[in-house]
Amino acid sequence: MPSIRPSRPVLAAVALAVSLTACSAGSGGGPAAPSAAADGAPPKVSVVAPAAGKQVTVTASGGTLASVTVTDAAGGRLAGRAAAGGARWTSDRKAAPGASYTVAVVSRSTGGKETTTRSAFTTQKAGAVNRLTLAPGKDTTVGIGQPLSIVFDRPVRRKADVERQLKVTTSNGTEGSWGWITDHSGRDRVDWRPREYWKPGTRVVLEADLNGTDSGGGWFVRDYRTSFTIGAAQVVKVDLDAKRLSLVRDGRTVRTVPVSGGTPGGDKRSWRGTAVLMAKEGTIRMNSETVGLGDAYDKMVDYSMRLTWSGMYTHAAPWNAAYFGRANRSSGCIGMSTADARSFYDAVRVGDPFEISGGDTKGVVAEGNGYGAWNTPWAKWRAKSALR
Repeated sequence: MPSIRPSRPVLAAVALAVSLTACSAGSGGGPAAPSAAADGAPPKVSVVAPAAGKQVTVTASGGTLASVTVTDAAGGRLAGRAAAGGARWTSDRKAAPGASYTVAVVSRSTGGKETTTRSAFTTQKAGAVNRLTLAPGKDTTVGIGQPLSIVFDRPVRRKADVERQLKVTTSNGTEGSWGWITDHSGRDRVDWRPREYWKPGTRVVLEADLNGTDSGGGWFVRDYRTSFTIGAAQVVKVDLDAKRLSLVRDGRTVRTVPVSGGTPGGDKRSWRGTAVLMAKEGTIRMNSETVGLGDAYDKMVDYSMRLTWSGMYTHAAPWNAAYFGRANRSSGCIGMSTADARSFYDAVRVGDPFEISGGDTKGVVAEGNGYGAWNTPWAKWRAKSALR
C-alpha cells in the first residue's frame, strides 16, 4: 500500500494584530489590542476561521502583513500567499474538517513597527469521510500496461474538484489522462493511463492533495502519495483461435506455448481485448460458484495470474492437457501445462498487458473489470476526464 501522510507544505508570509472572525464553529481569539506606539498604531488584523473546505483569509487594516503561519495539530503548515499591497493573505489549501489550527500573524504598522498576535480555530467534523485505495503499490516496479488507479470508498459526485487535486509527474513527460469509470465493485474509480504503453524505466509520482476536499459523498481528511517505476517492455499475446500464447519482450517473441481458452458458445467463453496482469496469486482455490458457473469446478490451481475481477486467469491446468493447442475447453481461463505455467509465471510482471484475440468470446474486457482502459480509444478516454 502507498504511504499516507498529511501534507506539510511550507507556508508563505503575512500578518499582525489578530481579531478572530468565526465563519464556522471555532475557538480561540486574538490577544488584547496593543497600545499605540509613537510610530503609529498597530494594524487591525482579522483572521477568518472558515468552514471546512474553505480557504483561510487574513486581512490587515491600517498596515500590512509581514508573515502568516497557519499550523495544524500535527505541525503541518497551511501554505498561502499575500495579495498585492500586503494587506490580505489567503491560504492555498482549504481547511480540513475536524481540524484545529493555530494562526501566528506578524503585522507591520505604517511606521514600520511589527507586532505578533496569535489565535486559533477548529473546523466542524465531517459527517462522512471518504477514503481511497491506490494501485500500484508504493515503490513497486510494474509492466508497461499498468495504469495508476484510484478506487474510492464513497461516491464522488464532485469529480472535477477531486481531479484538480490529483497531480501526476513522470520522469520523461509522458502524455496521459485521468478517466472516470465504475469499478467492477460498483464504486467510483479514476485511472490515469498514458496515451500509449509506458516506456521502460519511466518513474511515476502521484501527489493527491485531497485533505479538506469535499467529494460530494464524503470529505477527505488527509493527502496521499505514491510512486512506481516501469519495468521491461513485455506484452503477452494470446491467440484463442490458434490456441497459443506468446511472450514478446522488446518487440521479439521469446517464447510460445500451447494453451486452451474458454469453451465456445456460452458463459464459459474467455474475454478478448487487452487485459493487464493484476496479480500473481500462486496456488489458490478456484470455485465456479463465485463466478456464476454453478458447480462446474472446485479445485486448487497452481501458478494463478489474475487478469480480471470477474475471474479470468492464466494458470496451470494439467487436467486439460489433451486440449492444449487443440481446442478451447476451459471455464473461461487460459490454461497451460504446469511446466509452461511455472516458467511463464516467473517471466511476467504485474502490469504486463495481455492482448487477447479470438472469434468466439464473451466480448471485450470492460474498463472497470481489472484494467481494461486500453480497450478505449485515446480520444474517448480523454473525454472521461472531469476537467475536459
